[in-house]
Amino acid sequence: MRLLIADDHPLFRMGLRAALEREGFAVVGEAADGQEAVQRCLELLPDGILLDVRMPNMDGIAATRMLRERRYRGLIALLTTFNEPVLLQQAALAGADAYWLKELPPEALAERLRRLELGQELRLRAPELPKLTAREQEVLRWMAQGLSTKEIARHLHISPETVKDHLVRLYEKLEARNRVEALERARSLGLLNT
Repeated sequence: MRLLIADDHPLFRMGLRAALEREGFAVVGEAADGQEAVQRCLELLPDGILLDVRMPNMDGIAATRMLRERRYRGLIALLTTFNEPVLLQQAALAGADAYWLKELPPEALAERLRRLELGQELRLRAPELPKLTAREQEVLRWMAQGLSTKEIARHLHISPETVKDHLVRLYEKLEARNRVEALERARSLGLLNT
């Protein structure tokens, strides 16, 4: 399997290249950012590309999207230190086949790549995000600004009891026991970025 590695840290690229070559892969090229990764990938047409999620000029998710738009059909695996559901979802929507943490041992990475190539490894799917109503989203945004139940009620022109009903449903959907947990979960899912 011919691979391209894209990461903005030269030492990481060098180590990953050595590990993959020991496992029998042919590393045909490297890139230091997302733009270079897209260019090199379209020139070299490797069987797969390993992209860092966070890189300068263009991140790995944007590079994935661009490669899929340009009809690149090889495997795209994103490597990251960020285990965040919102990034996982963005990667899946961009067309990535895999989203793996960089802490994987080289043998495990090699095995996953082989299984992915053979269709034995499950392809990346976007995680299911909780479906919030428009009113629940409003309550969540006001809650994120630190407003109390009564203050939220005043802003939304509803009763505090109605706000409490929305909070109960929010906690349930976000699998949270209180405001702090609800806000942490909402942030990790990217629900406060919209």
